[in-house]
Amino acid sequence: MSHQEKQLTFDPRGHQLTNINVWTADSQWLVYDVRPNGASFTGLTIERVNCNTGVIEVIYRAQHGAHVGVVTASPDNPSRYVFIHGPEHPDSQWHYDFHHRRGVIVSEPDRELAITLDAMDITAPYTPGALRGGTHVHVFSPDGSRLSFTYNDHVLHERDPALDLRNVGVAVPLHGVNPPKHHPREYDGSHFCVLVSRTTSMPRPGSDEINRAYEEGWIGKQGYLKADGSRQRWALAFIGDTVAADGSKLPEVFIVDLPEKNREFARAGSSPLEGDEYRLPAPPLGVNQRRLTYTEKRRYPGLAITPRHWLRSSPDGSAIACLMRDDAGIVQLYLVSPLGGESRQLTHGGHGVQSAFSWSPKGDRIAFVRDNSVVCCEIGSGQVQRLTQRTAVPPLGDAVVFSPDGTKVAYMREVDGWSQIFVVEAG
Repeated sequence: MSHQEKQLTFDPRGHQLTNINVWTADSQWLVYDVRPNGASFTGLTIERVNCNTGVIEVIYRAQHGAHVGVVTASPDNPSRYVFIHGPEHPDSQWHYDFHHRRGVIVSEPDRELAITLDAMDITAPYTPGALRGGTHVHVFSPDGSRLSFTYNDHVLHERDPALDLRNVGVAVPLHGVNPPKHHPREYDGSHFCVLVSRTTSMPRPGSDEINRAYEEGWIGKQGYLKADGSRQRWALAFIGDTVAADGSKLPEVFIVDLPEKNREFARAGSSPLEGDEYRLPAPPLGVNQRRLTYTEKRRYPGLAITPRHWLRSSPDGSAIACLMRDDAGIVQLYLVSPLGGESRQLTHGGHGVQSAFSWSPKGDRIAFVRDNSVVCCEIGSGQVQRLTQRTAVPPLGDAVVFSPDGTKVAYMREVDGWSQIFVVEAG
């Protein structure tokens, strides 16, 4: 049975939801940015729309030639919003790019005050806790205490763009970071930021080495249970691009176990936290990166590249959802344990998954697009329930997100050439 969907935005602009944490904690507001399409980073405002009244409020407006986008909300009240901020006063040498952007946090009710999350230090010697490039898709942890992000490095990009490898990082509220300013584009940050993934530009074929870490997700509301029954409080899953024995790219599921206390993020491991002129910033002491999936013997090896998706964990941390192709080549949902082992195929049949996805707060369902409809899949049975009627053009695949109270799902459709925001009752 399909439910009644409700369109929330109507004006002729692109309205872009991020793939997770787009609801305020009270399940009343959806946060979004405004851009012509997902690939064009030209939005000037961060906004929110009330899912009951349709009222729209501007949260933040960019100034001085900067652009903003990819907003997520904190899981607490009053709300905090974190989003990408491009450089002010851009010029031919320094303009928006993967390695020229930062995260900022705006808190209610002081919306005019945007606090920069990640410090920038691009002049050697570099500063521990600062970064040397751009951050992207900032997501609060389930308790709101820290944030994850993806990262690209300006220092190595200047040396050779092939050395600027995508990585995953974490921002913790240890202390503010104030690097010495030797370049006009350096700035302070409110959080202590580190990379937690480890990449190499030339992974050995057939090894667990990766040259790209991306599309990460926090594991569980309280981490996950290890095989010995103890709890790993903090961990992130991400996609890592390995190189198969035949030299082809093979995206696999990886996990990093993280320190429990904020101060432990400041302890360097075998390489400097801040990196150097020839190496990326390195993970803190004790950060353990593990490969969870080994798909090279499957008929269609590797995780699905399309639709683009982010790894998402069940609330209890026992399962990580990802997309792979079944033996017929159809994209299906699979569940992977943070302990490793065989993956479990959740969806079956001739209709492939067409979007990113999210778990319900109870962990009993996952919402996504399939057969040109928004659907929910029950974790226990694998049964799929259609929430919206099938349409000639499917809902957009970027975001299908459960509300915190589990009663609604938010998503986007293209209407008259513009992406608009919709919600539907989750049943």
